[in-house]
Amino acid sequence: MADDALPELTRRHMREARRRLAPGDGVMLQAVWLDRGPSVRGRLALLVHHLVVDGVSWRILQDDLVSCWAALSRGERPRLEPAHTPFAHWSDVLAAEAGRGRRMAEADAWRAMLRPDAAPLGGVCALDRLAPESEACAFTVTLPPEITGPLLTTAPSLVNGTVNDVLLTGLALAVLDWRRGHVADDAGAVLVDLEGHGREEITEGADLSRTVGWFTSVYPVRFALGRVDVDDARSGGRTVGDALRLVKETLRAVPDHGIGHGLLRHLNSLTGPDLAARGTPEIGFNYLGRFPMGEDADWAAAPGHDFALDDADDGLPMAHAVEVNAAAHEGPDGLTLSATWTWADNAYPAERVRALADAWFAMLTAVVEHARRPDAGGLTPSDVSLSGISQADLDDFASQLGESL
Repeated sequence: MADDALPELTRRHMREARRRLAPGDGVMLQAVWLDRGPSVRGRLALLVHHLVVDGVSWRILQDDLVSCWAALSRGERPRLEPAHTPFAHWSDVLAAEAGRGRRMAEADAWRAMLRPDAAPLGGVCALDRLAPESEACAFTVTLPPEITGPLLTTAPSLVNGTVNDVLLTGLALAVLDWRRGHVADDAGAVLVDLEGHGREEITEGADLSRTVGWFTSVYPVRFALGRVDVDDARSGGRTVGDALRLVKETLRAVPDHGIGHGLLRHLNSLTGPDLAARGTPEIGFNYLGRFPMGEDADWAAAPGHDFALDDADDGLPMAHAVEVNAAAHEGPDGLTLSATWTWADNAYPAERVRALADAWFAMLTAVVEHARRPDAGGLTPSDVSLSGISQADLDDFASQLGESL
């Protein structure tokens, strides 16, 4: 079999395997061996239903498969480390946590997060009014290594931040840019649903590092940037630094990386109905992390190909009017950032979504430009132990010292 025919053959067999999945009958996994003869490495295609795995689970399973293969190659019996906290036990923990007073105390904050003053994206119709026959459209765009490298390394370190801080700063600024001329009286608030790994070990003794299951959490975050100078942001000016610090502090203020929102909305009968009635942000965002380039080894992830299946279940409704799924990939030329944009066809015309994607990449490039400034970066309130100190205080100290803190 020619190497260039393998990706499409793999996709075809994966689609057939997916049709054999039957959650109602307990059929959650399919494995297909693509034999390429005695002198060429074959390929194992694994398909597992999302009900029983998430992104972290795949990494656990891949490491286990490598360990099993190595043991069998040595003629030994595979021995795997145990999952210290079983998924069934964790489900009971979450159900109990949803009713605890400390968790219910978050309800007002989540209500405030979802208040309706954040201007919409300007779609043709709201998410809850999307027609049942609406279809999901998608495209993927890639940021080149010369931008991705400093974006994911230098830029976060300037504010003692994370990759998510940087990516969401760019997205929030892009939305404000995109809304110019389309949303009247824009107050500069951007509401986004963030997807996280959901493995927040919120009870003593929990250890989810080896547990396979679907832990994913989704929670809304409001970035109140106010009326920003979008043109200054596009040029990498001080507006970028101000936005980056605000986004970082907003995310740090979310308790337990947002796991409480899902508990209170879905597992608490007192808080759930009100939170559900407040709706869902139009934009959903998920950064999947960094993925290494495939290695030339007996057991390694297939290099150089994306085997995502693009024929989703027609009966599956969209969770958001627009969704962004991003990931960084290590290649021979360096890091690249790829983002797949998916949207409901009757909510936004394609050119509007592409304009938003272009604006996001433009703002991410502006972040890299800003990172080159001598006055870029500095501390934010969550970096210091002094209670009550504000960003304005820190900026004032930096000004008196003549440098960034």
